[in-house]
Amino acid sequence: MKAEQLEALLRLFAVPGIGSSRLRALVGHFRSPATVLAASKQELMQANGIDEKCAHSVANADNCEFAQRQLRAVESTGAQAVTFWDAEYPAALKTIYDPPAVLFVRGSFSESDRHAIAIVGTRKPTNYGRAATQKLTVELVQRGLTIVSGLAYGIDTIAHANAVNNAGRTIAVLGSGIDRIYPAQNTRLADRICEAGAVISEFPMGTGPDRTNFPRRNRIICGLALGVVVVEAGEKSGALITAMNALDQNREVFAVPGNIDSSKSVGPNELIQQGAKCTTCVDDIIEELAVPLATLLERGDKRQPRAALDTEESRIMALLSEDAIHIDALSKLANEASGALLSTLLSLELKDVVRQLPGKMFVKI
Repeated sequence: MKAEQLEALLRLFAVPGIGSSRLRALVGHFRSPATVLAASKQELMQANGIDEKCAHSVANADNCEFAQRQLRAVESTGAQAVTFWDAEYPAALKTIYDPPAVLFVRGSFSESDRHAIAIVGTRKPTNYGRAATQKLTVELVQRGLTIVSGLAYGIDTIAHANAVNNAGRTIAVLGSGIDRIYPAQNTRLADRICEAGAVISEFPMGTGPDRTNFPRRNRIICGLALGVVVVEAGEKSGALITAMNALDQNREVFAVPGNIDSSKSVGPNELIQQGAKCTTCVDDIIEELAVPLATLLERGDKRQPRAALDTEESRIMALLSEDAIHIDALSKLANEASGALLSTLLSLELKDVVRQLPGKMFVKI
């Protein structure tokens, strides 16, 4: 959208009570934002869904300062405003209920993002939840899929971080302005995401992380994806709101089963009972989405072969399993001093076949 039309759209964007639905209706009826601003109250009321009160607000709109401030903020942040009418706007997002009229974007969208999976869950995951998120994320990006999440603490952060650490694409959908990263601790991660993906929001520049924003942004998370994976979530978790949005949008819902005695597993276990796909490995996701992923799968398996192990590394790997073991116990099994053993374990971590958990516990991936 040209600069003058984008400014006009942002002026309309700030009119109280307009919202994305009415904004799309107005632009659709008058063909351009500038023409909307030039219309009379009577002309405005001819557009679908525009009553007298709304028409009066639009006809008397004077939001030039807001629009110019937004444009300056977008430029200074190195971002862009992608509108519903722009070619860059994600096609999948146009199919949901009430798609945003404007997306503020740092980074960029890619054609490959049509093959996307959302991964969501609790802000306080268990070691099991962390491991499951990492495993699924790494294998999905190795297959060429984009990871979508909300940049929140916990599962969201783990999914985004593992995507960028494995040279994958990922999109973070914020419940604040893209210049107000929340949580602030994820600012560096957001910068990394922008290098090979995007940080996006429907909220204007400068918007703080108000709690009412997060449930609304969840429809965008699942709207960008073919399906949503819920790893760990409590009974009233925001991740479950995202799953419900996914069902409403005709997206697939996947749930990682968990310990029946863990409060973090209540959400995904209930989703499975209600018909969500029980997900224990990446193939559960790929098989369910075989049709929309057909063109991607035709290119072959994207997984990279694991690095070769030397004799000592192979010996240590044979002693490890998917059950965590403490360094001291492993040292006894290996009949090797813990100092030398840690060196081998570090090498195995770098080859992405071993993971260290808190408390010097180690597991085979």
